[in-house]
Amino acid sequence: MLELYAHDFSEFHHLELGVDGRFGYQPLPLYWTDPDRYPFLIQVDGRLVGLALVKRGSEFSDRETVWDVAEFFVVRAYRRQGIGLKAAHELWRRFPGPWEVRVMQSNRTALHFWERAITTFNNGEAIHPARIEKDGEFWYVFALECKHAIC
Repeated sequence: MLELYAHDFSEFHHLELGVDGRFGYQPLPLYWTDPDRYPFLIQVDGRLVGLALVKRGSEFSDRETVWDVAEFFVVRAYRRQGIGLKAAHELWRRFPGPWEVRVMQSNRTALHFWERAITTFNNGEAIHPARIEKDGEFWYVFALECKHAIC
């Protein structure tokens, strides 16, 4: 699943294939050993259709307690069916507290998805992202809060 995600993401971010023909994902083992990282598979009718990786700590600030959507992916055939929205909302409900969602400026499709996911989660109120530059790339960073496990 991560290889499909990396292939899609390579359109927006330079990723190199390894000698084995795979993109790889170096931090993946940490999602089974680090208590501040959580891996999720997204399924529909028993079929694997996506993934989400969640971690504690911001990529853009010194906020160590913020939840971060590190990676999020839904296979193309299952997009635009509400599956990603439901999965994102479940993540936010599962981990109450402050969240950050970051999107590369060049990934316009993901930006629209996250705007919609956050607005619907926030009872129709839009949250405007901050535009941030990091390592020569521009990102949009949304900050939201889920106060209770049943937000």
